Amino acid sequence: MTPFTGRARSGRALAGRWTRDGSEANMTGTTDADQALPTPRPDPSVWKGPDLAHSEEWRPRLSAAGLAEIDSALREARRRDRTLLRLTAADFPLPTLAGELARVADDLARGRGFAVVRGIPVERLGETAASTVFWGLVRHLGHPVPQNADGLVLGHVRDTGHGRGGPAARGHGTREALPFHTAGADLLALLPLRTPRSGGHVSLVSSAAVLEAVRDLRPDLAERLYRPYCFDRRDEQAPEEAPCTTAPLVSRHDGSADALTLRYDRYCLESAQRFPQVPRLEPADRELFDLIDQVSASPEHRLDLDLRAGDLLLVNTHRVMHARSAFEDHESPERRSHALCLWLAFPQGPGGQATRHRVTLRDVIRPRDTASPSGTNSRRSPA
Repeated sequence: MTPFTGRARSGRALAGRWTRDGSEANMTGTTDADQALPTPRPDPSVWKGPDLAHSEEWRPRLSAAGLAEIDSALREARRRDRTLLRLTAADFPLPTLAGELARVADDLARGRGFAVVRGIPVERLGETAASTVFWGLVRHLGHPVPQNADGLVLGHVRDTGHGRGGPAARGHGTREALPFHTAGADLLALLPLRTPRSGGHVSLVSSAAVLEAVRDLRPDLAERLYRPYCFDRRDEQAPEEAPCTTAPLVSRHDGSADALTLRYDRYCLESAQRFPQVPRLEPADRELFDLIDQVSASPEHRLDLDLRAGDLLLVNTHRVMHARSAFEDHESPERRSHALCLWLAFPQGPGGQATRHRVTLRDVIRPRDTASPSGTNSRRSPA
């Protein structure tokens, strides 16, 4: 039995069957000329939100068989009695579901760049077991990396009552709106345990589609996409490290022609200006940022998600930017919005190249105390 219900072809496989005008390609009766000059295929990483809004291809739902396999893996993880940080994919065995996750990973790396796996029973599991399931599932996709210098690996997205007033403030601790940006790792994984009373909607946008629009609308600004910019490290750097890191907005991983990657976080770009040694942003730079923000947030490009508790969101940050609207939370603490978050390095590069586990074209945050990373279960048992 399949672990996903109503499972469709991956975006990468489906893209090969469709022509640019959206009609289904003729799969029989091809001539030698057809084979010599194949129909150009659209890049699956270039998409617009309205075209995907009603598709089920990117949001498979776990079937009863898939849920039973997760329950079995959870029991095995408990039996092995490992701390969460030491829990590997082998400690969370998924005989059938692992193959499906591999296909999801392929679509993340070479297809649309995102997926939502629906139906994780977080309410039944409870926070501790849900954390183990979350960790176990994504360990089949990548290698978790720290999210801050305190060594936090498993993050908690919830309102702490603080805004983004200081340079070291992080967006996951506020109820404020977060504009489109990329995260600090190859892959962002998010699992809502509880949703807010109102708002807090996540939106995605194709980085490649945004870049195409920027080049079409303002070709005079396009060259600046490849210039180096300074990104504020938000006081996460080691004593011997510079307070900012320098990188272009657009790069190609390892020089590959098919692995374009976007890095964009306007908050960090502008916050870096607090350091006198950082080159000043020019008016044209801010025009470029304004245009990226405008295109990303436009209804023509963005895809608005209705994430529910138990929906596992996976985002390749090289191909997709994400945003979140402001939200109002519940009054009672036990009902307040709460999501689990992991940053991961792909076991392969964003274009599919075999690499070591590492964060590609992002800041590597080195924990100040690697002996006792925070944000994980302190119990010996993972759940």
